[in-house]
Amino acid sequence: MTQCAWAASKTKNTYLSAKYYSLVGRRGKKRALIAVGHKILIMVYYILKTGMPYKELGKDYLSRRREDKIVKGHIKRLKDLGYEVTLKKAA
Repeated sequence: MTQCAWAASKTKNTYLSAKYYSLVGRRGKKRALIAVGHKILIMVYYILKTGMPYKELGKDYLSRRREDKIVKGHIKRLKDLGYEVTLKKAA
């Protein structure tokens, strides 16, 4: 599974590579590989259980999922630095 995780982490613009790189900074390379391998096992289990095909979520899935938390964190950091922040969604 670690070899599959290693190969998945080297692919471009995929959910698994994004997951790997989001974990590397916090856990290190080896633990991130194990976590990606575990994620692959979970995916395979549900694919076999439900019979539904795999749907690639994309590299920006993690960012979109946590968008509100990311924005709040950046706003807080700017306010701590003394900036006044006003947000407006881009078109």
